Amino acid sequence: MAAVPDDPPFDLAETDRLLSTTRSVRRRLDLDRPVDLDVVLDCLRIAVQAPTGSNRQDWRWMVVTDPAKKAEIARRYAENGVGYLTRAARDATDDRTRRVYEGALAFTEVLHRVPVLVIPCIEGRYDGAPNGAVASAYGSILPAAWSFLLALRSRGLGSVWTTLHLFSEREVADVLGIPDTVTQVALFSVAHTVGTDFRPAARRPVEEVTYVDTWGTPPPATR
Repeated sequence: MAAVPDDPPFDLAETDRLLSTTRSVRRRLDLDRPVDLDVVLDCLRIAVQAPTGSNRQDWRWMVVTDPAKKAEIARRYAENGVGYLTRAARDATDDRTRRVYEGALAFTEVLHRVPVLVIPCIEGRYDGAPNGAVASAYGSILPAAWSFLLALRSRGLGSVWTTLHLFSEREVADVLGIPDTVTQVALFSVAHTVGTDFRPAARRPVEEVTYVDTWGTPPPATR
């Protein structure tokens, strides 16, 4: 582990705990406890402090609390996901991966009960645009979106980054009145969590997935 400055500007232990325990939460969402809209707005106030390309601040946030609209979004989500997730769970080659897909499949059955849904959006459409333009556009919303999830975690709420509804983006836009000129990026469920004792996940060592100067060249061994 590398040395840290003598006087870091943040409590590293707490900061690292937040960053390393913000999990995708599906099974441990409290579906019966209401979520205060003011808390969601506070998390969005944190989110929009994230950097954005050319300081455009072209993010938009669709917050959904209406039961009928949530139910329609959940129906589209399930239509797009049930078949795929069922096959993925059946074909998984290890128990851990199977559990992930089974959890995602079970989530399709309860999404309509999640207290709040949040859809991060960006102004503009990038269909067929060059990769650089698409990367720039998404680079202006993804940092803010992840900051939103971190802010939820710090307040005892959980979420999961999902994209299945995007296969019905136009239909969901019609339900919510989202203009044709806006791109939806993800769908976040927002609920209090059952317990807060989330742990870091098992990941491959950074040395196995990081290259220096030339693809395939690992970092030098640490002392």
